[in-house]
Amino acid sequence: MSTAAAPVRTLGAGTVLADLLPSSRVRDVALVVGGAALTGLAAQLSVPVPGSPVPVSGQTFAALLVGAALGARRGFLSLALYAVVGMAGVPWFAQGTSGYAMPSFGYILGMLLAATVVGALARRGADRSVLRTAGTMVLGSAIIYAVGVPYLALATGMSLGQAVAAGLTPFLIGDALKAALAMGALPAAWKLAGRKG
Repeated sequence: MSTAAAPVRTLGAGTVLADLLPSSRVRDVALVVGGAALTGLAAQLSVPVPGSPVPVSGQTFAALLVGAALGARRGFLSLALYAVVGMAGVPWFAQGTSGYAMPSFGYILGMLLAATVVGALARRGADRSVLRTAGTMVLGSAIIYAVGVPYLALATGMSLGQAVAAGLTPFLIGDALKAALAMGALPAAWKLAGRKG
């Protein structure tokens, strides 16, 4: 059995940005751990929202980027690691929190699903143009809210309308800015990779 690294993959269909690195199990483990760590660090960029138990944070943006850059399987594993380690007590959820008994935990579960879907779409080339990246990020954000808002309602006893007002509406402008950043960053990374490839 050979331990030599496989050659770098080409820029063709079915490739995500992480696939451009030489293939190995060590690479995959490092990418999964790095994706979880990036999400944990980005979560510390958080600002409380008056009237909402959910802060504005960088973790959603990081989760979507992790999914797009790593693909569905590694993106899922990264966000699963992020969730499990945070539930175990590492204070790297937004605002330095940990555990699962918090009203915003549904957003973390939504990020796990969103990273997987965004990763699957990225493998189909959805991160290579501005418009496709925008659609992918909007879909990923919608998935996060589809899980997070009902969880918020159940965890707090809010009505669904109150949960939407507290856990979705205040974040729409920030999500538009995050999508705009991704719209520039991901296609630019592919163009740079194409020049080097």
